[in-house]
Amino acid sequence: MPAKGEAPYLDTVLGIITPGCSAQIFITMYYLRLSLFFGLFSFTFFASAQKKADTTLLQPIEINTVRASDNTPVTKTNISKEEIEKRNIGYDLPFILNQTPSVQVNSDAGNGIGYTGIRIRGTDATRINFTINGIPYNDAESQGTFFVNLPDIASSSNSIQIQRGVGTSTNGAGSFGGSININTNDIDSNKNFTISNSIGSYQSYKTTLIANTGLINKHFIFTGRLSNINSDGYVDRAKTKLQSYFASALYVDSKQSLRFNTFSGREKTYAAWFGINAATLDTNRTYNPAGTEKSGEPYDNETDNYTQTHYQLFYNRKINERLKLNVALFLTKGKGYFEQYKAGQSFSTYGLPDYINSNNDTISSTDLVRQLWLDNNFYGTIFSLQYAKNKTSFIFGGGYNKYDGLHFGEIINAEISQSIPNQYRWYNNDATKSDLSFYSKWNQKLNDNWQSYVDLQVRNVNYYINGFRNNPQLIVKNNYTFFNPKLGFTYVKDNDKFYISYAKSSKEPNRDDFEAKIKEIPKPETLHDFELGYEHKNKNSNYTMNLFYMLYKNQLVLTGKINDVYAYTRTNIDNSFRLGLELQGSTVVNRWLALNANLTFSTNKLREFYEYIDNYDDASGTQQKNYYQTSDISFSPSIIGGGSIIVKASKEIEITFIGKYVGKQFLDNTSNKNRILHDYYTQDARINYNIEFNKSRKMNLFFQANNLFSKKYVSNGYTFSYIYGGAFTTENYYYPMATFNVMGGLSITL
Repeated sequence: MPAKGEAPYLDTVLGIITPGCSAQIFITMYYLRLSLFFGLFSFTFFASAQKKADTTLLQPIEINTVRASDNTPVTKTNISKEEIEKRNIGYDLPFILNQTPSVQVNSDAGNGIGYTGIRIRGTDATRINFTINGIPYNDAESQGTFFVNLPDIASSSNSIQIQRGVGTSTNGAGSFGGSININTNDIDSNKNFTISNSIGSYQSYKTTLIANTGLINKHFIFTGRLSNINSDGYVDRAKTKLQSYFASALYVDSKQSLRFNTFSGREKTYAAWFGINAATLDTNRTYNPAGTEKSGEPYDNETDNYTQTHYQLFYNRKINERLKLNVALFLTKGKGYFEQYKAGQSFSTYGLPDYINSNNDTISSTDLVRQLWLDNNFYGTIFSLQYAKNKTSFIFGGGYNKYDGLHFGEIINAEISQSIPNQYRWYNNDATKSDLSFYSKWNQKLNDNWQSYVDLQVRNVNYYINGFRNNPQLIVKNNYTFFNPKLGFTYVKDNDKFYISYAKSSKEPNRDDFEAKIKEIPKPETLHDFELGYEHKNKNSNYTMNLFYMLYKNQLVLTGKINDVYAYTRTNIDNSFRLGLELQGSTVVNRWLALNANLTFSTNKLREFYEYIDNYDDASGTQQKNYYQTSDISFSPSIIGGGSIIVKASKEIEITFIGKYVGKQFLDNTSNKNRILHDYYTQDARINYNIEFNKSRKMNLFFQANNLFSKKYVSNGYTFSYIYGGAFTTENYYYPMATFNVMGGLSITL
């Protein structure tokens, strides 16, 4: 039997587990089974599919409720399915989005596979609203987006829209820097079967199988995907094993559609999120401290293990030519743990008595292996009613969701285990969170050139936390009601478009923010976002310019201040802002050359900021307090740029040179030059060889070389300072990115 957490996940889905086989035989049989499964799937449904249908297909209207249309006064970037397919060669979603304006990405393992992150305008993922088909995805407690739980979601994506700034009202978490919406629900009436394989540096490989039946009996479409991604990572032992599936069943006619989606991701990732200090970065930049508390060889199972499964049900109804209705139900189930070796742990820390051995010696500590568990359900509904007539369009919608989360810890092994009960739990805390929102969006065409946009949202959040791991007696009950108005105007004439908008967003604190002193419960954050944009578009070129001013009230930032359990928590800052200019352009120079570029200039400041420094020389545990009248917001470079040169060498061969520049960033909010990430520029190159046999049969052979000049750069990190022995010390920790590396592969669609 497989060890706990290592059951062959996709075989379980297919019901074809074969016990007692070796690893190599199992892997070989595993892929043969996947191929056989998809072959039978394709043959069965393709045989009955019809090429033509007299049914008017309803494209998914749930996407319209959260996305901005072409003339909505919102700063946005749309990424088509064709562009997603070009970029989707084996890396996680943030790296597929890396060339969009104001975006910076990072990777714990260093090569874009496993735990990855994204920032938009310097704003991290906890402030970026993320939806899949309009359904909220952000984690309800941390409000972060863990892309590692969505392996290869890009292969099932029809399009992606990124809105920068507050954007339009959406479902789920408040948007403080941007929003990302993935659409998987486009209706594809063409039957096809695709197999895609990638292989590259650090033992990285990806296999994806996709099948679509096309339209069956004029009403039914079935789609399925299986994916497997593995990588050893650039960082030592940063191994990643990702497996996922996606399945969709659709009924559609001229008046309505009913769709059921289910997709799931299972990840097993060796910890690589501790970072390394400056000295190690210079001498051994791939070093990984995870697991090294164990003497001798590092602990081999210091891993994160998590499975997340989504169920989505959509009903769309065309009531008449003017009115459309959408209702969706969803359930997201997540369960998993982080396993960790801990040396010299006091029994008292885990609520256990000291151990007295046979010699009557009292032993107060032991080495142990523990698991930190999450078991949660996230469920709810979204809905919208859409009206359009002549120059007026109106959307009324909203959603309700609830999160039930259980946090618990287990000791599964210990050097001195006699006094530890089997599967002992030393904490067991639950939490619930509910979110109810309503919005109305009104687009009005005032004349041939002018259009107005009004968007009003009311959101209520109810939060209950029944204690924390290190503070079990702290009970949190909070209720927030937010009103988020948005207003804008668009002027369109010929090939030119101007827009101006104002939007407000409000956001509740994260779970960790509440683990503070009772009298210092954090306040919710507020953002006022002002956008002014211009776009020129013609047959061969597209140029945009956008000026933004984002004014924050009570933004939560790390100050170094400690809470009741001596953990660093975020503190509200009265005033802070981001002011910037975004430039973007693309042009087709001639039949063989095209250019794309984007560039962001910004200044990002905190006003009236206090830094707290631990003073270990003071037995009373006080902290030194430093005042800054104005300082830079951490992880917010003043310059971000990207660009590509696309050379069409022949009908079949396309060569793309891809560049990315990220300016220097501060690791904290003090503007201290000793606490920075240096600026970096990376250059990649990709070759695509495409052959189209006919409209439905094609082959793509690709090869991409990343970081051509082997730049030793760092994209993420953290810092802390303290006073000890009369000396002031700052320690910076970094997450190094891979030097020169490659990825290549083959994709065939039949």
